[in-house]
Amino acid sequence: MLSEVRRQIINSNLKYKEAADKHKRQRLFNVGDLVMVRLRRERFPPGTYSKLSRRKIGPIPITAKINDNAYSVALPAGCNTSSTFNVADIWPYSPPDGGIINISSSESSSSEPGED
Repeated sequence: MLSEVRRQIINSNLKYKEAADKHKRQRLFNVGDLVMVRLRRERFPPGTYSKLSRRKIGPIPITAKINDNAYSVALPAGCNTSSTFNVADIWPYSPPDGGIINISSSESSSSEPGED
């Protein structure tokens, strides 16, 4: 009887997993890819986050792949947070005009046109 119950539980869990995996989308990035990164309030020390600050920053390059679920990015010097992000907070960057973007280390986020 215990083996029958165990088999039923395993079959039920497999069905739940299949249903959940239908909605999952695996996102894989390579080192050097340009991405947009979401900055959540929880990433900052208390008192340093402003609700008027930018929600996403980018395009920034990926510097290291930790595993399929975590990547390290090259954050600007002004960001006071860890440079390791989960894939839930990373989006691939696509330029608005479809052109090629070159990011150099001399550029800073404050020198971007259109920002005051």
